[in-house]
Amino acid sequence: MSMTNPKEMANTLLSIQIIPKTPKGEDVIPYVDRAIEVIQQAGVKYRVGPLETTMEGEMSQLLAIVQKMNEAMLEIGSPNVISEVKIYYNPDGASMDKLTEKYD
Repeated sequence: MSMTNPKEMANTLLSIQIIPKTPKGEDVIPYVDRAIEVIQQAGVKYRVGPLETTMEGEMSQLLAIVQKMNEAMLEIGSPNVISEVKIYYNPDGASMDKLTEKYD
């Protein structure tokens, strides 16, 4: 669930693919798992896809999560990070379920 007021509808969908540099060229999966943990701990609605993870919430909240994800990569040993981000913003409401319902 979103940490925002439940009566307020989310206005942003943010998809992120985080690409951490690994110190010795090792597998990035443990880093990606840690990035997803940051999202889980934030309490927003999210959906993990094969190439990116999409979050639903308020734009400022989601951008703060992106910042925490990048910081977490450095904390576990990545010297630098690339984050590819896509944002869908709609003040009238943004919903993953609404956009994908005909495919689910």
